[in-house]
Amino acid sequence: MNDTEPHQRATAAALRFLSHRPRSKEEVRTRLRRSFPADVVDRVIDDLTERSLVDDSSFAKLWRDSRDSFNPRSATAIKRELISKGVAGDLAQRTVDDLDDMDSAYRAGLKHARRLERADLSTYRRRLWGYLQRRGFSSSVTRQTIARLLDERRGGGRSASCEDEDH
Repeated sequence: MNDTEPHQRATAAALRFLSHRPRSKEEVRTRLRRSFPADVVDRVIDDLTERSLVDDSSFAKLWRDSRDSFNPRSATAIKRELISKGVAGDLAQRTVDDLDDMDSAYRAGLKHARRLERADLSTYRRRLWGYLQRRGFSSSVTRQTIARLLDERRGGGRSASCEDEDH
């Protein structure tokens, strides 16, 4: 039943789509529905799921880990991204439950603060505030992060490398 030509073409298209990066079931479904009938798409999704080539749980964890490592955002922002990619809300919530917004905001802010070394205090605060807010951090987390970064900028705090040595 799955050896029909449309099924084979849809499977090949799905595999090409998945070759670039992992995808959620809904991303694959949306992409395939542009060119193939719904019944063929559903069978292909079932086959890919059975073969563990499409797994929303694994996709969500990979997305969270990638964001947290390379482009830190708040747990709320990552959850919103996952939902927009078709991951179920409860799965998205469970995926981000263990994220620490204070740590993520600090890492994101520290990276951006390096670009603002020569900025005056007002510009430094304003730009860091906007940067962290655009990444979904709450006002209280943003305020605490900026205070910590300002303290370190003034030389009153320990550097991140010193803190890492203690652990």
